[in-house]
Amino acid sequence: MTATPRYAVFGHPVAHSLSPRLHAVFAEQTGIALEYVAVDAAPDGFVHAVRGFFAGGGCGANVTLPHKAAAFALAEVPTPLAQRLRVANVLTRLPDGRLEAGSNDGAGMLADLRRRCAFEPRGREVLLVGAGGAARAAALALLDAGVRRLTIANRTFKRAQALADGLTGPVRVVRWEALDRLEACDLVVNATSAGVLHAAFALPASLASVHTTAYDLSYGPAAQPFLQWARDAGCLSAFDGIGMLVETAAASFERWHGVRPDTDAALRALSAGNRP
Repeated sequence: MTATPRYAVFGHPVAHSLSPRLHAVFAEQTGIALEYVAVDAAPDGFVHAVRGFFAGGGCGANVTLPHKAAAFALAEVPTPLAQRLRVANVLTRLPDGRLEAGSNDGAGMLADLRRRCAFEPRGREVLLVGAGGAARAAALALLDAGVRRLTIANRTFKRAQALADGLTGPVRVVRWEALDRLEACDLVVNATSAGVLHAAFALPASLASVHTTAYDLSYGPAAQPFLQWARDAGCLSAFDGIGMLVETAAASFERWHGVRPDTDAALRALSAGNRP
């Protein structure tokens, strides 16, 4: 009897992840048998855990905080986009046994912004808060989408500057303590890990106006501090990243199985359940 194909999401922490439930929804939609689990791997054990998973027959994996740079580094075959970003959120075992590193975070974010949030980034003023792997994917996607200007801020200025140095286009970097001197933006994207790590988080209310859309790459409880800031600051609208998760998961599923699942139905299924 053929073994059920195995997939996983690796992160730290990862118990909150909705990816196993989401891939179960996709499997039901498409009639594809699979096993998908969440694996909590601390940074010093990530490479060992991933190699063990694939050596044991794993077919593919998603990767979340804080492992996206490490995922890119351990794979033998990067996609062109992953090569540009130097981070990966999708690992795929190729027929010859090598690991492919891919990135669909940016495309998933743009798809969600346009479809669920009714926000078109082209020609807009955007503030990106954060400078990690998720921020890098978001920054490149926003610039490729034609934003008027992308402003990057991070508590550690050197990390923000390093992110900007790897980008081309209308980019500027501001120091965290200078955020209260910026004018309101069309879009504020939170790409920090503050909510996931239960860290204090606050932004100046002056960054928002009745024309501002706020978007958090995280979802569930991790996004609530930022979404609360957006409501208190008077933003036009505020969204967590559940739609981005669905879009990126669907892209991963299609890469692994050759079938594109119904993302609208999957999002309704998550909303009807007990998602955080």
